[in-house]
Amino acid sequence: MSETTCAKIKRHCQPFTHAFGLTHMKSALISMVTEYETPKIITIHSYSIALTCRFVQLVIVFYAFAYLMWYKRGYQDRDPSLISSVTLKVTGIGRFDKNNTITLDNADFIIPPQENNALFIMTNFIRTDQQRKRCIEGFDIRDAACANDTHCQALGPYPPKSNGRWTGKCRQPEGRCEIEGWCPVENDNDKPEPMMGSLNFTIFVKNFVEFTRFGIARTNIFHDSVAITQCLYHPVHDQLCPVFRVGDLLNIVEPDTDERHKMLISGGVVRIKIDWMCNLDLGNEKCKPIYSFGRLDSRSRDEQFSFGFNFRYASHWKVKNRSHRTLTKAFGLRLIVTVNGEAGRFDFLVLTLNIGSMIGVLGLATFICDIVALYFCKQGSIYRKQKFQTVKLASTASLSTIQKHLTLNDELDKNNQPRNKRMNSHLPAGDEC
Repeated sequence: MSETTCAKIKRHCQPFTHAFGLTHMKSALISMVTEYETPKIITIHSYSIALTCRFVQLVIVFYAFAYLMWYKRGYQDRDPSLISSVTLKVTGIGRFDKNNTITLDNADFIIPPQENNALFIMTNFIRTDQQRKRCIEGFDIRDAACANDTHCQALGPYPPKSNGRWTGKCRQPEGRCEIEGWCPVENDNDKPEPMMGSLNFTIFVKNFVEFTRFGIARTNIFHDSVAITQCLYHPVHDQLCPVFRVGDLLNIVEPDTDERHKMLISGGVVRIKIDWMCNLDLGNEKCKPIYSFGRLDSRSRDEQFSFGFNFRYASHWKVKNRSHRTLTKAFGLRLIVTVNGEAGRFDFLVLTLNIGSMIGVLGLATFICDIVALYFCKQGSIYRKQKFQTVKLASTASLSTIQKHLTLNDELDKNNQPRNKRMNSHLPAGDEC
């Protein structure tokens, strides 16, 4: 290897040998113990910048203490993991008049008997007694109108929306295609009037909740055994009663009288929401639920297809080896109960973390004022000279050159003011930012 190559390699490696040299590393370790560095502070005498800074700081402090600390209770540890259980019970007697009077109790109009956080109350129904045989297709199937057997055979044995297997025959004088299945076919074009007494049904909602982080368990029953059998929920007079009247719920979720009547005829979906927003610093007994209600299905004037809520179910039996069933199309109110909650309790660690975050956000005021001073003030160049210092380091500089620069800087530091002394930059009094 030539001497020139060795000299180049040595010259390039000098900055690294100096940085990792024993003398330099010893000096760096000593300076870590004996020296303290602080950022240089520049004071700008400007009314506009000062007022901007104070305004931004005031907004941040107001947001931090008024909103985060007081309204959002930033001093509390929160437990949003709510464990909940809901039990629903309905009491009441309904009466249905058509050909004869039918009296129903809660075992008849609660279908199914138990659901998870939901309940269906039947307020109207259409029942059809059927058996397996042949009959005409329903009048709601337009393609079933026929004049001869050819029309019924052209559509095949299972046309869309058919109520059974088409035999290919055209029954006269009805002029309808014949089917084989459960007969007679259900006719749900004309709905009867709703069940009498359904508005007076009462719903008892029993709710248990637990906040596992704090070990707090609560229930929504705050009345004694006598008072709870007599109370009814009222949004003003009795907000904690867990017994709800169906008519009162419909009045809350639907102000239109005609719509309420249509909900009893064709059904609807109602939401019962229970919110447990508990501030445990006020005491566990202050942790109480808040009820809210809403309608989830669309109104009749807004719904274009399948208005309301309904489903079908059947009960089967046999007589002399012949199959029979009673098909029931049930209309009614589906109640869905949702439980939401959060508990909070004072925690010193959470308080200190939030205070530290607020102090960090205060630095935003300095950032904004720096932008204003640098780019929106006529004297921004003066502030820029005091704010920024440019240092150029040559990567190929020799060790002797670096040492000369260090020696020169040391001499300048001795002649000038101390490094950490506050520097004032006076902008003219009439500056415009």
